[in-house]
Amino acid sequence: MPHHGNEEEHNSSERQQGNPQEPVIRDNRKVDPVTGQARHPEGGQAGSAEDSDGDALAQAEEILNGVEVPAEESVAQGVPAGSANAEAAELKNDLLRLQAEYVNYRKRVERDRAVAGEMAVIGVLNSLLPVLDDVDAARQHGDLTDGPFAAIAAKLENALKTYGLVRIDETGVEFDPTVHEALIQQPGEDIEVDTVSQVLRSGYKSGDRVLRAAQVIVAVPA
Repeated sequence: MPHHGNEEEHNSSERQQGNPQEPVIRDNRKVDPVTGQARHPEGGQAGSAEDSDGDALAQAEEILNGVEVPAEESVAQGVPAGSANAEAAELKNDLLRLQAEYVNYRKRVERDRAVAGEMAVIGVLNSLLPVLDDVDAARQHGDLTDGPFAAIAAKLENALKTYGLVRIDETGVEFDPTVHEALIQQPGEDIEVDTVSQVLRSGYKSGDRVLRAAQVIVAVPA
């Protein structure tokens, strides 16, 4: 039978009249009831979803690995509580040992620094002892009774005293071999022990350190 018009419309009308189309049932469930796996409507979207899930799992694993698990929770994960406590005790002992070593090191550095400063001062004082001997000789000869040089000598001696310099020049005291050097011995009167009767050259000390012993004449009991 001849027909006019659009061929597609004619074929469509024939399908509707002779072969009615059966209803189409679509399963839109996101989980497959047979396999239990998640369904993805399209392959490309499924791949991107799997990638995002993998990245999320990796990030979650990094976060969990960085969290410290308490001892009671580590038992549930298969880590013995005694092992965790032993490791914590070992780390604490290491920390205490390092702290003790640091404290000892700091004390040693401070002690060495103090000794170095003291030795530097002593070196300067020893270098000035000949100058002090010349000042004493000039004073004994009457050259420093007055004038600017006498004032300079007094200022020098006072400045050295601030650094702990002490003169050893006392007479009439008991002879002490740690601070006195006996050059001459002579019998003395009304003494019971060896006594310093005259100082030939002054000695000096700084604190408990004797820089130079005093050269003296010692009077001994008759």
